[in-house]
Amino acid sequence: MSGVVRTAVRGAAGAGALVTLAVAAWLVWAVAGPQTAAMLGVGPVDGVIRVGRCYEAVDVEGYTTGTDCEGSYLPRTGGGPSRDIVLDTAADTYRPGTQVEVRTARGRAYELSGTAVFNSGTGIGLLLVPFLTLAAWLSACVRRGRAVSGDGYFLAALAGLVAVMVLAALAGLLVGAALMVF
Repeated sequence: MSGVVRTAVRGAAGAGALVTLAVAAWLVWAVAGPQTAAMLGVGPVDGVIRVGRCYEAVDVEGYTTGTDCEGSYLPRTGGGPSRDIVLDTAADTYRPGTQVEVRTARGRAYELSGTAVFNSGTGIGLLLVPFLTLAAWLSACVRRGRAVSGDGYFLAALAGLVAVMVLAALAGLLVGAALMVF
């Protein structure tokens, strides 16, 4: 292979790796960014929800996803109208009338909870692993100047998906335990 072609292949693979990482970052933000930021407590508290009822939430397949609470939301800034809102993956099953400080994103209220950390960590990790694996493979192609075997990268992606689940579960358990202690 001539030097010009090898350089062109390296440039294309390098650009592909950068585009892959950019798309991954955009996708994570578009899918889970605002909710994760609200759940992790980025920024000031948006308001208070007065809990009306709590229930076990389920996904479209019927699996429980944590406890959701419905209630009346009052913005922190004075004068705003109250409205009905759902507290997604609440840290506890609150009694009716309990007031909980929350942050909002995309029409729902969020607070830090072990289940929310698990759900968010799993979702973000499952989105990132394929993109990071592809970027790593493209980077290897750049280093070698030719296409390399993807077998090891495929196995690394599978291991990464398992690691995401384990790490998200561990983080969720740690957050849940810390919330019970503090």
